[in-house]
Amino acid sequence: MISRADWRQMFALDPGSFVTRDLTEALVTLGSTLVPRVSWFISAGEFIGLSEATVLWVAWSGLLAAGLCLVAGIFCRSAAIAGWFLHLSAIKSSALLSYGVDNFTSIGLFYLMLSPLPDHLALDSSWRKWPAKNAQLQSFWQRVLQLHLCVIYFFSGLTKLLGSGWWNGESLWRALTRPPFDIVPSEVLIRGKYLFIPLGLGICLLETSYPIFIWLRRTRLIWLVGIIAMHGAIAVLMGLYLFGLIMAVLNVAAFGIDLFRLHGKKVI
Repeated sequence: MISRADWRQMFALDPGSFVTRDLTEALVTLGSTLVPRVSWFISAGEFIGLSEATVLWVAWSGLLAAGLCLVAGIFCRSAAIAGWFLHLSAIKSSALLSYGVDNFTSIGLFYLMLSPLPDHLALDSSWRKWPAKNAQLQSFWQRVLQLHLCVIYFFSGLTKLLGSGWWNGESLWRALTRPPFDIVPSEVLIRGKYLFIPLGLGICLLETSYPIFIWLRRTRLIWLVGIIAMHGAIAVLMGLYLFGLIMAVLNVAAFGIDLFRLHGKKVI
């Protein structure tokens, strides 16, 4: 999550801001006028006499509070809805500055918002004594997330295979040497250049075969660990820590809980 100062600089319409919010929101409006945007909150705030800076501070605080509530497992439904709506509004108002992790975070919050909440591990269940939700409905939304990830990984791997860069290692080299992701020194990369081709093809194989082997009991754990290790390597080697964490959370939420029954009994 970005700091409050960066948040204001990104969305404020003053001369010191980044790519102005009105430009990105205008581009979003061309696609649909129903997509939520930060300007909605600012217009509502101006109607009741609040300044732009105050509204942006309230929106940032609300997104932070929603995230903390979800982590703690309190006010789960309200926090999930607020978190998804505020986050979607933010990324749609800064589309020119957002990247993959923003979209995947929005996807995760969307499924969380629709899922039956709270589950048995949330504080809402023990503290507020709320009854357990319908297990079949929980399984339904988990299945939708599973299918969504299968589509994402399959076409991601297929797209890589259709080009030549992942067959000769060029794409992997460019990914690791392009600023600001060039964390690993070039000297180290040059010494390991012979690994680029097998690693690149291994990533393609891992992603394209994900929709097959992630469903099989004997191979599910292998593919789950492999895909999380891939995102972990991306996080360490390219500095994309939040992206790696989000993808690991989505994979564990989709397939990880099927590896263990309640009370620690394995299903594989």
